Amino acid sequence: MLSLITASEAQRKIAENVRLQRLQIGLTQQGLAERSGVALPTLRKFEQKGLISLESFLKLQMVFGGLEKIVKSVEPTIVEFSSIDEVIKANKKPVRKRGNRR
Repeated sequence: MLSLITASEAQRKIAENVRLQRLQIGLTQQGLAERSGVALPTLRKFEQKGLISLESFLKLQMVFGGLEKIVKSVEPTIVEFSSIDEVIKANKKPVRKRGNRR
């Protein structure tokens, strides 16, 4: 699937959204850091640059109640077939291609 947003843009948008969530519930950076168990410098770096470990991000989401949404968003989609031809086509392995020149 083609994405119209880069990874760095997504990081910045996610960081901004987390900052807005924090402000909506009236927490300071210090307060969020204490509630989540994420170090204050880590939280500051995340809000400024969008850089954070997955574990720390998930800890922040536990405070906001968004952890279940994140888990659900990465669930694999179930492919439903409407014919035997679709099943056969899905089970075919792609032919490996290699370049001929160096």
